[in-house]
Amino acid sequence: MQSTVIVKTYPAPPVDRRQALRYCGGGESAALTELLEACAAEAEDKLVYKVCFCEFELELSGDAADMTFAKADSRSLCKNLAGCRKIILFAATVGIGIDRLITKYSSISPSRALMLQALGAERIESLCDAFCKDISTEYADFTPRPRFSPGYGDLPLTLQKDIFAALDCPRKIGLSLNDSLLMSPSKSVTAIIGLAKR
Repeated sequence: MQSTVIVKTYPAPPVDRRQALRYCGGGESAALTELLEACAAEAEDKLVYKVCFCEFELELSGDAADMTFAKADSRSLCKNLAGCRKIILFAATVGIGIDRLITKYSSISPSRALMLQALGAERIESLCDAFCKDISTEYADFTPRPRFSPGYGDLPLTLQKDIFAALDCPRKIGLSLNDSLLMSPSKSVTAIIGLAKR
């Protein structure tokens, strides 16, 4: 079992403009596209792309998953992990910079703040996609399952506490968890990737 938490810093993935506009909920128009380009340019040097992750052994029994770092009773997680004997646990963030921009514009330009929210959602999803692609390459003998996060299905959000303890997120990538189980920076993700032997 790999018990070392590994940290990776990624270059900025290409912006999926269609996805960002979809998150914004406004469709594709010249005005919204122009606003997105302006937001992307302003946010570019304020974003970081960091992931920390660790491999753990997995044992499934009915609707119970023993992931070594924690146990969870979750039918939906066990369904996702069926056939797996290992998992990759990871946390990813694009940093606090975009949160600061959203706060800055929330009172003076709500439309810009909304677009920055959408851009932030696209950025963290693109980072997670890049990481999952790396896992597919590095674990070529395995078939990775779709990433699964606390709060999905019946997987309790309280698992976040165990994830943060296992990955040491505050020290590794500057990601913290408050008493309400909200992450800061907000554009961050924690998730489990099941690895099934090919």
